[in-house]
Amino acid sequence: MSGSGPQARRRIVAGAADMISRRGLNATSIRETAKHAEAPLGSTYHYFPDGKEQLAAEAVRYAGERVARRLGWELRAGPVAGLEAFLALWRTVLLESGFRAGCPVLAVSVEEPPSDEAPAPLAAAAEAFDSWEELLSASLREHGAPPEQSDQTAALVVAAVEGAVAMCRAKRSTLPLDRVAERLHALMRGSLGG
Repeated sequence: MSGSGPQARRRIVAGAADMISRRGLNATSIRETAKHAEAPLGSTYHYFPDGKEQLAAEAVRYAGERVARRLGWELRAGPVAGLEAFLALWRTVLLESGFRAGCPVLAVSVEEPPSDEAPAPLAAAAEAFDSWEELLSASLREHGAPPEQSDQTAALVVAAVEGAVAMCRAKRSTLPLDRVAERLHALMRGSLGG
């Protein structure tokens, strides 16, 4: 395996995020993740002694933080730029994967947890969604939208885009994302009074 220590661990986490985005959590195993990341199986268990749940939670956090960093960067130019970046990110994931990959955060969210307790991957997904919503809402408020409307618009943007990504995968087309994008742009302009 090339690299060791933190770099190897990050590679395994990134590989798990990719696998979950393609197959979902239940169909992603530690063994397949190690193979996908070109990591020895023993190393995977060394880095993630609590097993699949620990690895999946870290993979979801990794994916959520990557989106949040990009969104945060783009939001410096305003909420419309953030929306465009959010849409472009998922369009790229869909097209580059031939509609085989979607959002690992969403994938974990829609699968039934193994118990009544919220497992770590589900908690990580909730944190990711919260983070994206907070970033969008803050940008809307900074650009003049009322606080309550900002929170509602941010939640709608995240929910609509995530749902559109799932529809795109099923239909093997970006048309659902295109349609959602058009309405979200209109909503965003309306929220900003323009």
